Amino acid sequence: MIEIKGLLESSLIEWEGKIAAVVFLPNCNFRCPWCHVPDLAFEPERLETISFSHLKRLAKTQQGWLDGVVISGGEPTTHRKLPQFIEKVRKLGLPVKLETNGNYPALLRTLIAEKLIASVAMDIKNRVDAGQTLYDKSCGVKVDIGKIKESISLLVESGIDCEFRTTVVPGFVDEEDVKKIAELISPLTKKYILQQFSPQHAFKKELRETIPYSPEVITKMVASVRSLIPEVSSR
Repeated sequence: MIEIKGLLESSLIEWEGKIAAVVFLPNCNFRCPWCHVPDLAFEPERLETISFSHLKRLAKTQQGWLDGVVISGGEPTTHRKLPQFIEKVRKLGLPVKLETNGNYPALLRTLIAEKLIASVAMDIKNRVDAGQTLYDKSCGVKVDIGKIKESISLLVESGIDCEFRTTVVPGFVDEEDVKKIAELISPLTKKYILQQFSPQHAFKKELRETIPYSPEVITKMVASVRSLIPEVSSR
């Protein structure tokens, strides 16, 4: 079974309108320079493994209080046994939301078809209209952009509750990039979230000295795409 390497017992922000526990799974196929959980993503053996029984107890003691479980990472879809893991979570009586980078559309399609997940949040790392190099730079590895586009289309066409997110990092993602991403997803979705960059634990040391965009700049980014997507917010 997949190991759990982190557990947040309750969150009000990961699943809009719900109180959710957040489960963090190890490993990631990307190497995003600004990744704020590099130990979890790249060296999970350094972290304590949390027993599934802990989540089971939580679901029991918080019955009637918890609304669901968010499965995050790392990148959960790197695990081939993710469907079985999610089924085990669902047997606790709680629906599941998945957070993903969208690199494995085939597995995502299976999870949706088998009705294992109730909601999805997908990170879009950068614009995809500027060629391969920009997306690769943001992910730290070569990425098949076709798979990213496939996941975006799949989520919207499936009708599942979904949202798209972009972390806005100076030197990687600017206002024009945000507009291009919004143009890509605007015919498909109504919900887009801009996430503030956190430099403290960034994977690449040079980014730990990078000053995040000011709240005013991010507010301007949100306003610049609000005409394209009805529900745009930042956090």
